[in-house]
Amino acid sequence: MSFPDTAVALRATMPALRGRLMANQPLAELTWFRVGGPAQVLFMPEDEEDLAYLLTRLPAEIPVTVIGLGSNLIIRDGGVPGVVIRLGRGFSEIVVESADIRVGAAVPDVKVARAAQQAGIAGLSFLRGIPGAVGGALRMNGGAYGRETKDALVEARAVDRSGRLHVLGNADMHYSYRHCGAPDDYIFTQATFRGERGDPAVIAAEMDKITESREATQPIKSRTGGSTFKNPPGAKKAWQLIDAAGCRGLRIGDAQVSDLHCNFLINLGHAAAADIETLGETVRRRVHENSGVDLEWEIKRIGVAK
Repeated sequence: MSFPDTAVALRATMPALRGRLMANQPLAELTWFRVGGPAQVLFMPEDEEDLAYLLTRLPAEIPVTVIGLGSNLIIRDGGVPGVVIRLGRGFSEIVVESADIRVGAAVPDVKVARAAQQAGIAGLSFLRGIPGAVGGALRMNGGAYGRETKDALVEARAVDRSGRLHVLGNADMHYSYRHCGAPDDYIFTQATFRGERGDPAVIAAEMDKITESREATQPIKSRTGGSTFKNPPGAKKAWQLIDAAGCRGLRIGDAQVSDLHCNFLINLGHAAAADIETLGETVRRRVHENSGVDLEWEIKRIGVAK
């Protein structure tokens, strides 16, 4: 599917725009599943000021969608209408200040964990276990191995749909399990995390344990989107409910429920986005039929069907 080319018209109204503005840009290779259609317009801003410049001048009727490293994302086969924003090099700084670490929203979570370890900052090793970048962790209250983003965040910066800058303290994020209560139109650009002084060698050992655990229990070398469903309230985790419903290894086309960890869906090579999403909905239905539990998607799904 291709969209009308609006990139040329948009750029004509924004002469000072410095970032890349591209029409009908393929997105599949930007996601871990390697599926999905194009963006009507893909914008990669140079920095926070450039992002605000575009948003200030972008007509209100044009939808805006933000993607990060694409680790927790299904882009539907018909693509994404409007402007898709992906933060890049201008949002990749890492600055250590005592026990705080200030990072751009495009920095992969694992790089934050490594920078903290090298600086002797303990308490941020859990970020090693979160696939994706800081922006996604902020938006989803990403967590792993006993800690969540809310446990370490001091403040975040964001630009809203009108191009206004906001600085949010931890309480302003209104965090709960895998949920952020900040306005949906806020695009996070930077975060400051706080740990405590620690021994780099001890922190490195902790990160190694997380790495070993992930490699042993998750299909991290497959085309996957990470944890598919949120753990529901109660004693049983999502994977246990999926397993009990007989879904381990379930397959639709080239989309499969992982045999290694059945809260992961994988693309065996030629799956369409529709195959993966249909498989997820089939799992949800079977779990409900078996246990009465309605699993909630953790993976974000965007765009239109083909």
